[in-house]
Amino acid sequence: MEYVKLKNTDLVVSRIGLGCEPLGGADWGYVDERAAEATVCKALDLGINLFDTADVYGLGLSETRLSRALGPHRHKVTIITKFGVNWKKVPGLERAVTFRDSSPAHVVEALENSLRRLRIDCIPIYCIHWPDPKTPICDTIEALQKCQQQGKIRYIGLSNFPLDIVRQVHSISPLGAVELQYSLLNRELEAEITTCYAEIGVSVVVYGMLAQGLLTGKYGADAYFPQTDRRHRLPHFKPPNLQRNLAFIEKLRKVANARGKTPAQVAIRWVLDN
Repeated sequence: MEYVKLKNTDLVVSRIGLGCEPLGGADWGYVDERAAEATVCKALDLGINLFDTADVYGLGLSETRLSRALGPHRHKVTIITKFGVNWKKVPGLERAVTFRDSSPAHVVEALENSLRRLRIDCIPIYCIHWPDPKTPICDTIEALQKCQQQGKIRYIGLSNFPLDIVRQVHSISPLGAVELQYSLLNRELEAEITTCYAEIGVSVVVYGMLAQGLLTGKYGADAYFPQTDRRHRLPHFKPPNLQRNLAFIEKLRKVANARGKTPAQVAIRWVLDN
């Protein structure tokens, strides 16, 4: 396993982390809880010490299951969790109604709930999940800084924020990490990730580098996802994008075979090298 020190922090993390949204048991179709938690244990065995989750994943269930799977290791690894997508359950509706909420009051409430579910006293990196157009970003950061001063957060992070806001926040509160989606099939932010973030001195944590499983090569043109699996609505799994992506993956498969690797290994290596 390769490790790297995150800029503006004293955290040394594995270059490959484990995304823990499926632990929440929602939006990925059927998830075997025991198999999901066994995946966390296997990740630890492989030297992975970076685990990424969010309070909204399974409405708190991902954090709870991650804590249980990590056991005493939860105090030693780097956990990134996120807040800013609030929810309320509505009678008669199977799914909760979600909405963006990064208000100062919600910062405190969400943080306390995540600390309780994760069973830790301080969250290594606490990210704002998505921009909240109703709340000035400075108000949110001020609330986070107060929690940081109380020892409940080590470092503040941003997820899915545009570069101009990242620059603004980083100038008043050095960021521990910025989370962005990036893969061989999603290179829209390539210039920002490879140049701009290096220039401003912020580490990027990439998610979706296997394009929600598409770059593993195990899905074909007949892939079917139920309504309970978000992939049924993602554009890269829909025609005509799917056909174009599958043609690319066939080329990727040939490259992988020539190297004695799997398509997933080649796709991950590409992200790590870029």
